[in-house]
Amino acid sequence: MVEQGSKGNRQVLKSEEGQGDKAIDNATSSKQPIKIQAVAFDMDGLLLNTEDLYEEVTHALLAKRGKVFKEEVRRRMIGLPAPKAYQVLIESESLEETWEQLHLETEQVFERMLEERLETMPGVQRIFEAINQRGLPRCVATSSTRGFAHKALAKVGILEQLDFVVTAEEVARGKPYPDIYVEAAKRMQSPIERMLVLEDSETGTKAGVSAGAYVISVPNRHTNQGSFHGAKWIADSLMDDRIYELFE
Repeated sequence: MVEQGSKGNRQVLKSEEGQGDKAIDNATSSKQPIKIQAVAFDMDGLLLNTEDLYEEVTHALLAKRGKVFKEEVRRRMIGLPAPKAYQVLIESESLEETWEQLHLETEQVFERMLEERLETMPGVQRIFEAINQRGLPRCVATSSTRGFAHKALAKVGILEQLDFVVTAEEVARGKPYPDIYVEAAKRMQSPIERMLVLEDSETGTKAGVSAGAYVISVPNRHTNQGSFHGAKWIADSLMDDRIYELFE
């Protein structure tokens, strides 16, 4: 649970362990002494508006079968690797198809939408300019498939600005397990605690925190009801000035 006060200066995160609320003073959280040496981005909902598109496609997918995409199911799917996300959908709606069949159907519709409606999220250009000025290693760590991630990131001009993309297909366990961020830090040759992880979802935040990274959560309208326990703070968008203080 997130409670946001005036101008977002104070937020309260509900601990998953039932230990009560943990108050985070946003006015001071970004002042913690830390020298960021590398940056790992989530992709869907953080860099790209693909969460909006996925929601629309899944609504259509279920409507064809006389079903409705329930909010509770949507929340459970966010941030998971494709096989697990589709399995949630299959079990929740008693679908007969395999996850591979649903994925193929979704991708065929999604492919058409990318050409006209794929966009970057607010602040993407600014944060890459800041990282470029510092010459920091940077990557995307995503639950999306490698083929889709490369295609989408290339289309908006982000792929060429990355050192690499690591996907759930390349690690033993996907988010919320820490494997993908441990691998990202290894490839960027950065101590995990000095790698900034920017995540929009509860699932991704758990992965970054479990890995021991410096995590900032940047939720959107699809993910803002999640728990972001363990994040250093919660930003309204990638335009949040406190993020850029970490690069000074």
